[in-house]
Amino acid sequence: MHRALITGGTAGIGAAFARAFAGRGTALVLVARDPERLDETAAQLRSEFGVEVETLAADLSDRAAQQRVADRLETAVDPVDVLVNNAGFSVRASLLEEDLSEHDLGFEVMIRAVLKLGGAAGRGMRERGHGWIVNVGSVSALVTQNNYSAIKAWVGNYSESLGVQLSGTGVQVAALMPGWVRTEFHSRAGIKGSSIPGPLWLDADRLVEDCLRDIARGRPVSIPSKRWKLIAAVLRTTPRGLVARLSALLSHRRNREK
Repeated sequence: MHRALITGGTAGIGAAFARAFAGRGTALVLVARDPERLDETAAQLRSEFGVEVETLAADLSDRAAQQRVADRLETAVDPVDVLVNNAGFSVRASLLEEDLSEHDLGFEVMIRAVLKLGGAAGRGMRERGHGWIVNVGSVSALVTQNNYSAIKAWVGNYSESLGVQLSGTGVQVAALMPGWVRTEFHSRAGIKGSSIPGPLWLDADRLVEDCLRDIARGRPVSIPSKRWKLIAAVLRTTPRGLVARLSALLSHRRNREK
């Protein structure tokens, strides 16, 4: 039986991954901070899909919790075949802020935890000769708005670097780089999204299916939908000065939505 461990697996993209794998008969290990929501999500998935669902309550901003999840990834008992590093949140604090607490949380959850869990999963999967690791990044990595953009740029580079180190082991690594997705992510961050044109929004279930097809084909980067592939291609070839001006415009519009 295949088994997938998903961080942030009770909401948004993480929940979409959970549904996608459960629909394929894959056993799940769901990781999230809220024990009650974990139990509710697990019960719903068991009832709807008839799959085994293990829960692991862990706040990934805490290093002891990171270690507990890493230990689960490395164990040979009921081994994990797929890791989805999805847990995250918007970091909107200014880079000029004296208080770095929001930035520190972002680093712990979306950089250190990704590094820690990716390494643990990679070691275990390499030993068994197969596995998938999906790190959820963002197309925002291609602009220069804030520390969230910088963090997601790290996620993309890290994913491709991990893929290089695991080349030839049977372990596939992919960075998922979506654009704007209709989930609770934006509302939790206080972002209304009213200035974002409707066609640019993505459906979480659809983008997960696109991602799973991409990683099955060995693609190191998955950018869901033709429109976001085009946007990413344009951003990658645009002079950095113009990217900076675009980033400033996007930041100004977002700040107006607060």
